[in-house]
Amino acid sequence: MMAPAPLRIDIAVCTFRRMAALGETLASLAALTVPPGVTLRVIVADNDVEPSARPCAEAARKNLPMALAYVHCPAGNISLARNACLEAADADFLAFVDDDETVEPQWLENLLATATTGAAAVVLGPVRAQYGLDAPGWMRRGDFHSTRPVWVSGEIRTGYTCNVLLRLAAPAIAGRRFDHALGRSGGEDTAFFGEVHAAGGRIAFAGEAWVNEPVPPARARFSWLAQRRLRMGQTHGRLLAGRGTGRTGAAGLAAAKAGFCLAAATAFVLLPVQRNRFLLRGLLHAGVIGGLFGARAIEPYGQPEAATR
Repeated sequence: MMAPAPLRIDIAVCTFRRMAALGETLASLAALTVPPGVTLRVIVADNDVEPSARPCAEAARKNLPMALAYVHCPAGNISLARNACLEAADADFLAFVDDDETVEPQWLENLLATATTGAAAVVLGPVRAQYGLDAPGWMRRGDFHSTRPVWVSGEIRTGYTCNVLLRLAAPAIAGRRFDHALGRSGGEDTAFFGEVHAAGGRIAFAGEAWVNEPVPPARARFSWLAQRRLRMGQTHGRLLAGRGTGRTGAAGLAAAKAGFCLAAATAFVLLPVQRNRFLLRGLLHAGVIGGLFGARAIEPYGQPEAATR
């Protein structure tokens, strides 16, 4: 009797001018616990105009116990890089992890365990923020940078690419691509996974599949979080408009929510964690209004701030 074919998993790392951080990401992948019967390959998708990440990828190749494929996909559009990974993938599953993250040794094992015990098309894992001494106390206490999925009526309706495993043969995923129009503003992952869910793809969560993400000084500020929440709201507003949602009604609801958040922030003015959480939520709803009516999107990707991390 022939032995079953190995399960193939590609691990995609999209990168833009983060050579030092990318090296740490690849080193953490080298230390992964590989489940029996699984074959791994790493795909590095370099989103810079010049192939700046190639030397780092080639250096890491010597220490990786799995194959590595380098793909140059310029420039400064994260959707282009993610789609290059989808097109380069030749496996049963494709995992995404960011180039400023490190994975725990059991990360992939835990994602795969959840994927193989159900019919999920997508499995998300949690992202643990690692704060430096420069981070404000309220930010660390409220853990404003860690990432987990949001459940709505008992299900996950969208996702993120900073810690995810995709079943490539799932009908809701096969042939699907990230929207290039969102590749500079962000929100391409929200749109992608929202479409997967709408097409019947179930999204699951592996709570022990941890990755770690340091919070650099440039992000350890209220202003950075505020810009991010505003951009997230803009993306959601544009998606609502694209689905034919009534703009006036949606904008009225978002305005009411923003007003409530402002009032709540005022009530908690002396409690910075609660105050700032409401302020950021209010900015998200304000962004929805702008997105509904075509406000110019904030475009953080491919900019100097990203290049320095």
